[in-house]
Amino acid sequence: MKNWIFIGFVTIFQVICHAQSSNSDSNFFGRVRYGGSLGMGFFNGGFNINVSPSAIYPVTNEFSAGASLNFNYAEFDDEKLLAYGGSILSLYNPIPQIQLSAEFEQLRINRSLEAVPYTLEDNYWLPALFLGVGYSTYNVTFGLRYDLLYNDNKSIYGNALMPFVRVYF
Repeated sequence: MKNWIFIGFVTIFQVICHAQSSNSDSNFFGRVRYGGSLGMGFFNGGFNINVSPSAIYPVTNEFSAGASLNFNYAEFDDEKLLAYGGSILSLYNPIPQIQLSAEFEQLRINRSLEAVPYTLEDNYWLPALFLGVGYSTYNVTFGLRYDLLYNDNKSIYGNALMPFVRVYF
């Protein structure tokens, strides 16, 4: 089921991009907006750093679609985590100040836990499907997103509901 969801998102994204690239009057790469997010967190017993560059294409004045890469490193007590992958996202602004978003993220998780005398390792793929709402001002959007596929035992995120900040230029 998860693979079908991913294939569906990729197909929709390709159709949108192909439809836009067939218009000879527009400059595709001239309209692409680049940005993403940087994150860093410190807490009792650990820290987390995240880098997520992305690019979106404004299909209409209200709707944009794009892709993102995601790199995440965290340490919690004796546990180390490296996550990397990508996502496809769609953004809809019914009015300029409100942004609705949907994002499918697929991450490869590499976990290691130092348990004397051995180090335990766990490597797996983790999907996430986020629905979000945010407030936009200029090139910045602040909001909340919710992971519909959240798995408390495997997720790298502490909660299914999380804040976000997006910046695009």
